[in-house]
Amino acid sequence: MKPITRRNFLKVAGISAAAVSLPGCAGQFMTQKPKRKPNIVFIMTDDHASHALSCYGSKINKTPNLDRIAEEGMRFDNCFCTNSICAPSRAVILTGKYSHINGKIDNTPVPFDGSQQTFPKLLRKAGYQTAMIGKWHLRSEPTGFDYWNVLPGQGAYHNPVMIEMGERKKYDGYVTDIITDKAIDWIEQRNNDQPFCLLYQHKAPHRNWQPDEKHADMYKDRKIPLPETFNDDYATRSDAAREQEMTIEKHLRVPYDTKVKPPEELSGQELKEWKYQRYMEDYLACVASVDDNVGRFLDYLEEKGLAEDTVIVYTSDQGFYLGDHGWFDKRFMYEESLRMPFLVKYPGLIKPGSVNKDIVVNIDFAPTFVDMAEARIPNDMQGRSLMPLLAGDTPDDWRTAMYYHYYEYPAVHQVKRHYGIRTKRYKLIHFYNDIDAWELYDLKKDPNELNNIYGNPQYSDLVTKLKSRLEDLREKYGDSDELTREVINRRAKKG
Repeated sequence: MKPITRRNFLKVAGISAAAVSLPGCAGQFMTQKPKRKPNIVFIMTDDHASHALSCYGSKINKTPNLDRIAEEGMRFDNCFCTNSICAPSRAVILTGKYSHINGKIDNTPVPFDGSQQTFPKLLRKAGYQTAMIGKWHLRSEPTGFDYWNVLPGQGAYHNPVMIEMGERKKYDGYVTDIITDKAIDWIEQRNNDQPFCLLYQHKAPHRNWQPDEKHADMYKDRKIPLPETFNDDYATRSDAAREQEMTIEKHLRVPYDTKVKPPEELSGQELKEWKYQRYMEDYLACVASVDDNVGRFLDYLEEKGLAEDTVIVYTSDQGFYLGDHGWFDKRFMYEESLRMPFLVKYPGLIKPGSVNKDIVVNIDFAPTFVDMAEARIPNDMQGRSLMPLLAGDTPDDWRTAMYYHYYEYPAVHQVKRHYGIRTKRYKLIHFYNDIDAWELYDLKKDPNELNNIYGNPQYSDLVTKLKSRLEDLREKYGDSDELTREVINRRAKKG
């Protein structure tokens, strides 16, 4: 099946004054060829779990403005990251290449190599104005942008310093509001004769969670229900799960907000639940501020007549544990941190309210943006354009499994190095380095991943098949044990 690229779509869409649909596609297509390529806005947050969006079924909080993107576009239910930690995911998104290829394998001080090929550079060559505003978090100056204004490192929630084209400036106010203001300001001042690509990236809801005044008390009087796996005992899993240090008890020994101390009479389970409530109140309040600001940004595009010519993408750098398995943070290949929220609005191409269940990976983002810009996708990008999926058509040869590799150990939270494969139904994980352990989950029977069935004789044939597929993926993406040792040694020397 020939993939449906934007270029092919536009040729078909320009044939008639009546709306037409390509065979097998769900979208209601544009009636005539637009005057120019679409603007692209890539909105990314930090540590926003998909299960903290109401469009993904959250009953705890409402995200009406983020839901607008899903309602007017497409929600991806099986979007995954290749390495569930902030800086590596950002590098993967920029390059369309796995961590062992782009060189950013973890959050250590080794900077991202900005001299390499990225999708903003390719879009500039294709005639786009490019801008990066907000959280960069790659320990290097942004490259490939006509304009950039970024937070240093993690940045601050209140009265943040930002670095604008190399010059440090301090702003008064709340960081989520300020990043949105700067994004709108740049669009106002852009060259109207060119399409634009804007990376509009928030610090929130990364810890330490500090809501703004407007949202600070939003959840104070609500009892936030515990996740089903909150008291997980890791009984069937390997030592990797038991030896991590990202449980609420281990990390939140005292509240991060030192102005509020736990009642002295609390201990054990009651103290654990008290800390969870505090953590979720502030986490969700930070999400609410993001939602309000995304709504303000979307309203601005509509008021300026830009909405119909602009692709909107929303995601986070990975998922996050919201008390799931008794954890916060990310890193593990278990579902809550592996899964990314991914919403796309593409007027004229995507049928509003569409849902896609194909396996997509963050290596696919870069080639998709290049394809949207009608530029050639470089052969060395390891992902695939999502344009056919956006049009409602899944190619016959679309992936049925994805590959994951996490490297950052020993380090904060002590999560063991591991790699693995996820298919539509199964997940096989190999923990290695100072451990040698395997875990297998049947995601249909056990969606919460509580029952490791790796040693069950009934699944021995499946294990053999999955290990073979895993090795095929490692070969396809150029990964190996030898390369892992080389990459980690190289990082140690630079660090």
